[in-house]
Amino acid sequence: MTSAPWDGPAWDDPELTRLARQLRDAHRAVAPLPPSVRQRLIRHLLAITDLAKRDAALAARRLETFLADFQDAPDVR
Repeated sequence: MTSAPWDGPAWDDPELTRLARQLRDAHRAVAPLPPSVRQRLIRHLLAITDLAKRDAALAARRLETFLADFQDAPDVR
């Protein structure tokens, strides 16, 4: 018996999909930073990711705040 390749979950939640993409993009934006700054910011993103498992709406708000602070902070660029 052959099975079809896995295409992801059978359900689609646009809110969770958007949150996941934003988290992925935030990690990509943080990746090229110097190690000392990057480690601090990645810890913050991991906390938001963990929160998303329990409360996606709150995680989305925290990520929005994180991204706004990240864009406004001259010392992390």
